[in-house]
Amino acid sequence: MSIERCAWAGHDPLYVAYHDEEWGVPVHDDRILFEFLVLEGAQAGLSWSTILKKRENYRAAFHGFDPAIVAAYGDADVARLLADAGIVRNRLKIAAAITNARRFLAVQAEFGSFAAYIWQFTEGQVKQNAWKTLAELPAETAESRAMSKDLQKRGFKFVGPTICYAHMQATGMVNDHVVDCFRYCQLGGQG
Repeated sequence: MSIERCAWAGHDPLYVAYHDEEWGVPVHDDRILFEFLVLEGAQAGLSWSTILKKRENYRAAFHGFDPAIVAAYGDADVARLLADAGIVRNRLKIAAAITNARRFLAVQAEFGSFAAYIWQFTEGQVKQNAWKTLAELPAETAESRAMSKDLQKRGFKFVGPTICYAHMQATGMVNDHVVDCFRYCQLGGQG
């Protein structure tokens, strides 16, 4: 008997593992939330599989996604990152990651944790959707638009409503596995 998955997982072992083990799992760890913020921003205009294949390189290049270290990056670090073929070498995206690290630390100082801040957009709960097909999944929602607007007001970059919704999906703020996917019920969906 085969396992039913969301069709987007395909057959690439990296994608299947990401789907089965990470996507849609609620995240309250600030370092992981920062990692996804950087990766989702890097993905803008590219495929997620491109970013997944470069993820380990990103972890090394961005010091394990420690926001305090990234926030202190200067010109030499920017030059190092622009020369790193293992990541997306886009000056605006690299600058955004550094800016976002600084803004991330400010949010942590204000709210006690980034998780406490970001989860307010779903009232601290996982939003359980019940999509039958991938075609039903929205690119953005009222919650992702509110998140985007607030993040931008706080000075974050590469945080449009679509990127914010992808962040919500990746970090389990919403359960967007289709109802036939084996992960849907495992993550709290009522099948």
